Amino acid sequence: MLIKIISLFFAFIAVLAIFGKFRFPGQDRLAAAKCKRCGRYRIGNGPCRCERG
Repeated sequence: MLIKIISLFFAFIAVLAIFGKFRFPGQDRLAAAKCKRCGRYRIGNGPCRCERG
């Protein structure tokens, strides 16, 4: 019984690892919304705070 529980646990962890490798939709857009100088997320179309001076 204990071996069955351990094998199910490892199978569940393997399924989580497979789904963890998938890229979620919209991740590229989030990466593009970051400032290239400081790495903060830019909100809106204006310049980042680090570029304003």
